[in-house]
Amino acid sequence: MANELLFSKKNAIATITLNRPEKLNTFHDGMLADWAAALRECQADDAVNVVVLTAAGRVFCAGGDLGTMGRHDGNPAWDMGHYIRQNVHPVAQAVDALHKPYLCALNGTATGAGLDMALMADIRFAARSARFAETYIKVGLVPGDGGAFLLPRLVGLTKALELLWSGDFISAEEAERIGLISRVFADDSLMEETYAFAERLATGPSIAIRLTKQAVYQCLRMDFLTAMASITSPMGVAASTADHKEAVAAFKEKRPAQFIGR
Repeated sequence: MANELLFSKKNAIATITLNRPEKLNTFHDGMLADWAAALRECQADDAVNVVVLTAAGRVFCAGGDLGTMGRHDGNPAWDMGHYIRQNVHPVAQAVDALHKPYLCALNGTATGAGLDMALMADIRFAARSARFAETYIKVGLVPGDGGAFLLPRLVGLTKALELLWSGDFISAEEAERIGLISRVFADDSLMEETYAFAERLATGPSIAIRLTKQAVYQCLRMDFLTAMASITSPMGVAASTADHKEAVAAFKEKRPAQFIGR
């Protein structure tokens, strides 16, 4: 991976770090390609159970690098659409294909496309000093990195439109209150708390965790009775795992379960 996007694995947890702090971690096409590749590798690697996304420095991400995105040699509308399709969509597709927990530790401010990329994660934790804004409107653009789809599903239609139309900043506490993020931590304990949660998932019943993620996202697209019918197969698979059998035995023997991930 290029130095501007770091990728590491340890104890069944993979970490993707935006590492361009001098540019507020704005991303360009090379970083996006590495980002998508890292996510695909995490999905393919059976030794990875959880993925953590974070950033270096005082800002999480200020979105795309307008200095590179703004180069239009031909038709501007075509060029921008082509850029999104070629560079942003592969990240979104890799996120959609990732059956493992994807956590985002927002170490600082996230704006525009930077916030949208964080919204793609399953769960977001934030430092208390972090702030968030959907700033597309301030540069005459629309939410092109998934914000129009993701934000209403997290905070509701009217709040999403307020944030998208105003471009106003909100605090980490307000973001937690409206459901944009899950938890707020002190700045100096954000990563410790994030990895503590990641470790709980990494050492848990990994098949059941992945099946639960798939079921939740699939059920968002179904009516209730279809969802009830669709969960029967995942339940059967989970019930057949060694982890389920271990959990039952541990309950009977009054001891902690020792999951092995199969």
